Amino acid sequence: MELLNQILADFRVIPHLAALAFAYLLAFPIGWDREHEERSAGLRTFPLVALASCGFVQATEGITAGNPEAQARIIEGLITGIGFIGGGAIIKQGAAVEGTATAAGLWATGAIGAAVGLGSYDVAIAIAGFTIFTFWGLSPLKHRKPPS
Repeated sequence: MELLNQILADFRVIPHLAALAFAYLLAFPIGWDREHEERSAGLRTFPLVALASCGFVQATEGITAGNPEAQARIIEGLITGIGFIGGGAIIKQGAAVEGTATAAGLWATGAIGAAVGLGSYDVAIAIAGFTIFTFWGLSPLKHRKPPS
């Protein structure tokens, strides 16, 4: 009976589900923008990157607790892996290179998920806000022609 009580005490599914859902929701508008702009990654990719990043951080809480170096290695692995995914979004066609903003957005979305997983909700909201502003607010400036 004591073992069962210990297992139930360690089973914290609701807080984890809430954090995973929050990471997913913060990334959703970013993915929606990329989908709407018909980019190589979009509505499915961005929320999944945030979800997975949050999930990796939360899934390793038990083995990294009290060991900041171990937690740093998990985050380093996420940064590298998301960079790899972002690299797949970059396309070179002749002299033009496309997809760098999408790749940077994927990296930012991974940071959103990691921040949520670490419990830094304020950082996650700030990253999401700046990323959404960059895609929505600065997009008209990109399409503007410079004065001759």
